[in-house]
Amino acid sequence: QVQLVESGGGLVQPGGSLRLSCAASGLTLDDRAIGWFRQAPGKEREGVSCFSSSDGRTWYTDSVKGRFTISRDNAKNTMYLQMNSLKPEDTAVYYCATGAFCLIGMDYWGKGTLVTVSS
Repeated sequence: QVQLVESGGGLVQPGGSLRLSCAASGLTLDDRAIGWFRQAPGKEREGVSCFSSSDGRTWYTDSVKGRFTISRDNAKNTMYLQMNSLKPEDTAVYYCATGAFCLIGMDYWGKGTLVTVSS
């Protein structure tokens, strides 16, 4: 059974940092695309970042470029999203996902972790 379990969400002040983790079981991440998505209250889910194992490319949505970093630890079978300089508009439920290729190719999803950026 495949499971993706996010952790690391919480309340942080504007300008602060958080690192989200996503531990995978039932599959290995090292040969799959990995991604992070988010859904803010009242808005549709959007892609935040994605890494493609097939070509080594990384993608970030414009609003997080230079602030967020996606990474993966193959030994731990875990992916991460380092989030710096957080803004109130980053408040959302964050989901990790994996699949054959980035964004629309995701076929396994975590249940999400809430990130709230507020003073």
